[in-house]
Amino acid sequence: MMEGMDARRAGPDDLTLAADTLALAFDGDPAWSWVFTVAARRTDQLRAVWGLLLEASVRHGWIWTTPGAGAVTQWIPPGADELSHEEEAAMGSLMAELLGPDLWRAIALLEAFESARPTGPDHYYLSLFGTRPEARGQGLGMALLADNLALVDAERMPADLESTNPANLERYRSVGFVDAGEFTLPGGGPVVTTMWREPRGTRS
Repeated sequence: MMEGMDARRAGPDDLTLAADTLALAFDGDPAWSWVFTVAARRTDQLRAVWGLLLEASVRHGWIWTTPGAGAVTQWIPPGADELSHEEEAAMGSLMAELLGPDLWRAIALLEAFESARPTGPDHYYLSLFGTRPEARGQGLGMALLADNLALVDAERMPADLESTNPANLERYRSVGFVDAGEFTLPGGGPVVTTMWREPRGTRS
């Protein structure tokens, strides 16, 4: 762990700030900018979407944060659902409210995620990962990710993710993820890369 990082599991009281960090982190993301096309509204839209996702998954105990939510990760552990049926319905309603006639963009991305996601073996899924803009370039986010992966390795579990930003591919490769596949969003949209990581040696 990065010295002084002080990562911990997030609880319900942490979710508002965590959602804000993730919204800021994804504001310039190619895939989510393709979904939320109006730059002036995008951060607020992402904040609402990530807030719902975090509220749904906090029960799993695998949202991690550093002080001040400088970096945040949201994992879905093996065998757990990211959203219940009721939460899926709430997400659909939220997306429709936020996007109106552009709802098809969110549907296209989410369906592509679902189709690309491996069905086995059991694994941890890194759903969201972001660093606040003022904390970038300090190694905080990658230190948090590496610490999370050490816990995953301790369970001898693989992990997977979708990288919606090509700029992050080398960072993920540096901690053991390998490219597994890719898909392109409609109309010549951005490319999303799926990645997989086999477990490494466990902690002593």
